[in-house]
Amino acid sequence: MDKKSPATNKYAVPALDKGLDILEYMVSQELPKSQTEIATALARGANEIYRVLVGLEARGYLIRDEVSGKYRASLKIYNLSRRISPIDKMRQCALPHMEDLAFSSGHSCHLSMLYQSQAMVIVHAQSHDPVSINIAEGSLFPTSANASGRVLLANSKPDVQAMILERDQHYQQMKAAQRKLFIQQLALIKQNGTYSAANELTKGVYESAVLVGEPEGLVIASLAITTLNSTAIDELSASSELISRAQATAKQITQQLGC
Repeated sequence: MDKKSPATNKYAVPALDKGLDILEYMVSQELPKSQTEIATALARGANEIYRVLVGLEARGYLIRDEVSGKYRASLKIYNLSRRISPIDKMRQCALPHMEDLAFSSGHSCHLSMLYQSQAMVIVHAQSHDPVSINIAEGSLFPTSANASGRVLLANSKPDVQAMILERDQHYQQMKAAQRKLFIQQLALIKQNGTYSAANELTKGVYESAVLVGEPEGLVIASLAITTLNSTAIDELSASSELISRAQATAKQITQQLGC
């Protein structure tokens, strides 16, 4: 909901807004921040956020260094987020199968779900090979700009798909003819259940993604295998063997989830 909408203003809770603004800012920072730095980043007065900082520290969401006086986010938010269903259930079901896939294929893989109209990586299984790709859990990507996102888009309900594309800057920047081709591509992805292509955001990375769950289901995810270039894919019978392995893994995860 837009911050300026009447509903938001009517039911606004200033102290809560300050607390959420601080938390959202702090979890994105690698280094501890002082009260003044936090206030400046949020365009608020230092005195205005003092009591909120004290409250967040008391509740364990922030940790304050006794020497520097600077704050950093604790792991409490992360621990709370892991209790959220269906993400936690998906993680528990998927990880063992994904680790087997990473070992048997020799390539890293990751599982993504829709979050705030983007594709969020919720599980990553690292390859045992000396050189492989690591995608951090929690990373967010435009749905239209990578293989995982396109599989999720293609298999979402029509109204959800339309809403996501409305908010997707990468899609909004396309010309009318490009959008038409893109929608046609989504229909083909839904029909095939898979999508393979070079990553549009990172040069030299190739992805093969498959659906976890049922098309337009209540819980869907995208399982993707990433390689450093298409040469590795060619060695696996033009990616067919790699996709087959990913599909078999996706089926195992789906069955265990009971989707």
